[in-house]
Amino acid sequence: MQSYISPWPETAPKPDFPRSVVLLGSTGSIGTSALKVVEGHPDLFQVLALAGGRNIQRLAQQAVRLRPPYLALLEQDAVPRLRALLPPDYLPEILTGPSAYDTLAALDQADMILSAIVGAAGFRPTLAAARAGKVIALANKESLVLGGHLIREACQASGALVLPVDSEHNALFQALAGHGDDSGIYRLILTASGGPFRGRTREQLRGVTRNQALAHPNWSMGAKISIDSSTLMNKGLEVIEACHLYGLPAEQVHVVVHPQSIVHSLVEYLDGSQLAHMGLPDMQVPIAHCLCYPRRVSLGLERLDLARAGTLTFEEPDPEAFPCLRLAKEAFAAGASHPVVLNAANEVAVDLFLHEKIGYLKIPAMIEAALERHTATAVDTPEAILELDRETRRQTADQQ
Repeated sequence: MQSYISPWPETAPKPDFPRSVVLLGSTGSIGTSALKVVEGHPDLFQVLALAGGRNIQRLAQQAVRLRPPYLALLEQDAVPRLRALLPPDYLPEILTGPSAYDTLAALDQADMILSAIVGAAGFRPTLAAARAGKVIALANKESLVLGGHLIREACQASGALVLPVDSEHNALFQALAGHGDDSGIYRLILTASGGPFRGRTREQLRGVTRNQALAHPNWSMGAKISIDSSTLMNKGLEVIEACHLYGLPAEQVHVVVHPQSIVHSLVEYLDGSQLAHMGLPDMQVPIAHCLCYPRRVSLGLERLDLARAGTLTFEEPDPEAFPCLRLAKEAFAAGASHPVVLNAANEVAVDLFLHEKIGYLKIPAMIEAALERHTATAVDTPEAILELDRETRRQTADQQ
């Protein structure tokens, strides 16, 4: 196994504490969890920048507490509203538009970048951070789905490092720790909760509603990732992410449904042994592991009591009821441009479902149709990736 994006090599310099941190996506579920970690350990972090999309109220509340010198928003028109919510003695520089996130990701003063913007919008800032040689705590799996090959190249050229925040990939990172001889890896095993519809047949999924799909049994997440979890597309994207992070083909990345969400993922070695990372489901754990790495800190969270947790169960995912997992694996095998199409079509379909414009089963159908229309093309530049992303979104929206 060749790891293109590295768990922190012992030879690499580690930034001292306090670490200067840029939080991209600070107003989302990952961003707010990250701020709990940061604010719980004020001696370890200095917040250099906060970037939120359109949630002006929450961004202002965060900014007032932490007073970073930089803020970012998507829309220029929102700047006066944000300024009005800040005290008169606090005058941060406010950047706007998608390019603002790229700028913050490459700030000279930044030690670490938390990339937690939802969806394809996270790709360019993550690439900017990689090109700038930053330590990237990556919570945006779409960055690797769209352009993992470009991010790998940028990391190799600049010395940037990626530490995986996704609970499953962080679990793999921890289970791989201390195993420098990669030849002993047999496969990686990603666990999936199964979402709110585990055990339902395809026919039983036909009439499910938006609110039912958003009701994840174990994790508190944003709307888009909650829908992805219910369709198992989230797990499909994570397979692609794991392949880029750890340099393995998709055949060596297995998915198993684990409803209790106690085992977050496992590494299986050639001798048949499996190392698992276990804990109660709370995103502060993998976030803190990355932001503080290699140091561990107390988070004041409930601890796992195995006796009280009781029986842990595992089962194979149902490929007929949840075809998105298959579609993701097929897209990755087909070449670098197919995952771009997969992700774009999924984001459009999920948005249409959230706005109650299509039924639940139309989500995988629209994704499969987009992949069938696509002919493999070169995606050797960010511009090519983003153009294919835009064109796929347009075509997919036209098919509703």
